[in-house]
Parts: sequence; C-alpha cells; structure tokens
Amino acid sequence: MRGLLGRAALDPDEGMLFEPAGSIHMFFMRFPIDAIFCDRELVVIDVERDLTPWRMAGRRGAKIVVEVSAGAAAGVAAGDRLLLGTIES
Repeated sequence: MRGLLGRAALDPDEGMLFEPAGSIHMFFMRFPIDAIFCDRELVVIDVERDLTPWRMAGRRGAKIVVEVSAGAAAGVAAGDRLLLGTIES
C-alpha cells in the first residue's frame, strides 16, 4: 500500500510493480517518476513520463503499473512487452 511514499529518491536501476493497478497517484511524493501502464501480459499500453508530485495518472485497460525513476522509461513505447526476470547476485 505504501509504494514509494516516504522515499527521497528512486535509483535508476530500481522500480516497483503494482498489480492490480490501472492508475496511480503522486500525493505526498518528493520526486518525479515514469509510470509504465501495462495489460495483464505486460504489454505496454502507454508511458506517463516525468510524472510530478501531486498528480494522478491512469490508462484505460491497464492492469499493471511499473514505476521507475524519471527518464528510465525513455526507450519504452506502447506495444512493447516487458519481461520479468531474476537477478543473480
């Protein structure tokens, strides 16, 4: 429920995936983000770039929202398919 609230920043290699979610809000946030709206299969519906604090965003048909640092979704466009994977340490 808390998401990024209370954080001062989001590192360029970090993000959060919210499911189910078709919209997000930036109330009480301290920094802008890029929000990637996807369907259930992680196909990108749209990207809201540089979403600033105290704003809201949503997309019809979105079931998943991925929040990344502002600018991190520069190469992402509608129709792209995101892949989830694990990172070996």
